Amino acid sequence: MLPLDDCAGISPHIAMVQRDCVRLEWREPYPVLERVRPVAWTCVCRSVIYELRAGAGLGFIRRTVQRDDGHQVSESRPWPLREARAIWADLLIGRVR
Repeated sequence: MLPLDDCAGISPHIAMVQRDCVRLEWREPYPVLERVRPVAWTCVCRSVIYELRAGAGLGFIRRTVQRDDGHQVSESRPWPLREARAIWADLLIGRVR
């Protein structure tokens, strides 16, 4: 089950990070794939928003930190889509950050 709060209930909130979580390498956005689309995302009420993006059989996670002076966007490396979905699930429950 995905962690949901009292917001609209449409998008999940990520769980608190677990002590033994795996740290992803976050990079500046770069055009990995020509055509990608968001397929899942976390609730926009938090200061950090995550999106699972997919295209051409690959997937990656985009992280947006919302700040008063603008947004900071970074991305993970791409994985085969099945692996990206598994990492996304781990992100939601706090096993990955």
